[in-house]
Amino acid sequence: MSAEKKVLIVIAPVQFRDEELSEPIKYLEKAGIGYDIVSTRTGLAVGMLGGKVLVEKTVQDIARSGIAPYAGILVVGGAGSPEHLWNNPPLQTLVKEFFAAEKVVAAICLSSVVLAHAGVLKGKQATVWNDDAAIAHLRQGGATYKPEPIVTDGRVITANGPPAASGFGEKVAKAILTV
Repeated sequence: MSAEKKVLIVIAPVQFRDEELSEPIKYLEKAGIGYDIVSTRTGLAVGMLGGKVLVEKTVQDIARSGIAPYAGILVVGGAGSPEHLWNNPPLQTLVKEFFAAEKVVAAICLSSVVLAHAGVLKGKQATVWNDDAAIAHLRQGGATYKPEPIVTDGRVITANGPPAASGFGEKVAKAILTV
């Protein structure tokens, strides 16, 4: 059953946080869950720690083709998130679609702000990297900020950064299996 499940993973084209991508992938693979990695542009994406990922599809490509193949979306954080992901309209649209379809919506580190900007955190508890601006964006999006490593509220899962990446990956994989 789980072999059919798939997650859409979104990373910034530069400065994504390597372990916030690699740790969740470990848990997805262990659970037999497939994934596609997309960004705001195709080509080689480079992480903050030097990891490289070849991106073959963009957020816009998925927005055009639809979210039907996916059980959830996971937005990776890192220093590239504010510039490349926070205010990306196609990404916000995708997040709204996943949320409306009652699929798993997950974000870690600075990328929890993407969920706030998409409007899916209204009335939800969430966490984000401990940064005043990021916390303010979460609250402006209607979230109740919780200064905890991982916060789950319904099908919305947020984590606050690299040290939480492993537990976040495990929670996302378990949630995907129940969708």
